[in-house]
Amino acid sequence: MTSSVDKVLNLDSDQAQSLLKALSDPLRLRILDQLSTGERCVCDLTEALTLSQSRLSFHLKVMKEAGLLGDRQSGRWVYYRIRAEALNALQGWLHELTRSCETPANSCSD
Repeated sequence: MTSSVDKVLNLDSDQAQSLLKALSDPLRLRILDQLSTGERCVCDLTEALTLSQSRLSFHLKVMKEAGLLGDRQSGRWVYYRIRAEALNALQGWLHELTRSCETPANSCSD
């Protein structure tokens, strides 16, 4: 069953859960913060976050699979960026959820 939240933004509960899970890890929030100024190369992220490439790659993969990040390859380097449309969809989903949760209950019949 599709809720009004899902209909408005074409973001189903599984997609919202995936985005929220990707955002729930403190390290992933640090990655997001690094990407908030624009596209960054993996080598720059590794250095800025003082992480091993394998650990960073794991978190980038989770975020990319959730739809939160996009990437492009240039030569041997991969550049990552935040997909603003994913954040906008999640923000809209949360807004609609907030709006709909304020609906009063129907009166119970005695």
